[in-house]
Amino acid sequence: MNFVHAHSLKKYEILRGRSSVSKLFRSARSYRGNFIKVLFAPLEMTWRGHRSLPKVLFIVGRKIKPDAVDRNRIKRLMKEAYRHEKALAIECAGKYAGNGERILCIAFMYVGRKKNSPSLENFRKEIRALLEGINSMAPG
Repeated sequence: MNFVHAHSLKKYEILRGRSSVSKLFRSARSYRGNFIKVLFAPLEMTWRGHRSLPKVLFIVGRKIKPDAVDRNRIKRLMKEAYRHEKALAIECAGKYAGNGERILCIAFMYVGRKKNSPSLENFRKEIRALLEGINSMAPG
């Protein structure tokens, strides 16, 4: 069955591979929120899943959060917030992908410097605002 649940994040939706990630960082545009910076670019790549879904990457730097437990918790919160705002991400992917072999790739980078990490609700608001910003920058 080719049905994709709206609030899921499947393995094939995660951006993986050194070459794909470096391609994204070379050609990406950026947009910054309060504690998350987003890099995005439509990239030419082979895709086995649904074309309407963007490929995403979640990054928390070791310099920002030295403790692995904190980094993993922030990544989990970002993934959960993204899952809830995925409908907007699918809308963005449709605008950027076009008719060719292009897939919208998005990297969410945590850049917050506070001792305490934001709550899930704050992550949801931030990711929603960032995705709306990406959507407004879309061509056409």
